[in-house]
Amino acid sequence: MPRYFFDTSALIKNYHVESGTAEVQRLLSEPGAEIFISRLAWVETLSGFATKVRTGLILAQEFQRLRGLFLADVKRKILRPLRVLNSPYQLASDLVTTYGPNRQIRTLDALQLAVALKAHRTQPLDGFVCADQRLCDVAALEGLAVVNPS
Repeated sequence: MPRYFFDTSALIKNYHVESGTAEVQRLLSEPGAEIFISRLAWVETLSGFATKVRTGLILAQEFQRLRGLFLADVKRKILRPLRVLNSPYQLASDLVTTYGPNRQIRTLDALQLAVALKAHRTQPLDGFVCADQRLCDVAALEGLAVVNPS
C-alpha cells in the first residue's frame, strides 16, 4: 500500500487542471494508496483557490465548487490531514538553519517538509509529492523519495 505526502503545490493540481494534473490524479487513484497532507495544506489549498479567483483563472463560483470537492476528499478520508504540533516547528527551524543560507526554503515550505519528515520517520513514505522544485531539492537532501508531477 503506497504512502504519499502531498505538498500543496501538487495537491492543488487535483482540483484545477494544469501541468502535472494527470500525474497527481494517477497517484491519488492508486489502489490502497494512503495520502497525507498537513493541516497547513488545508489553509494553503483554499488560499490557492482564492488566488486563482483574484488572478482571473477561475470564477468565484468555481472557488466554492473546488472548496467543496477538497473538503469532501478530506471528509471521505481520501486525504488524511496530519496535525502540526510543536516538534515540526523545531524541525522546520532546523531545515531553515541548515538549508536557508544556500537555498531558498520558505517558512511554510519548511513546515510542510517538517510534517512530511516526521510522518516518514514514523512509517516510511513512498513519495513526497511536490511541484516546487526548490522544495523538492531540499526534500531529496533530507532523504525523501520525491515525485514532482510537473
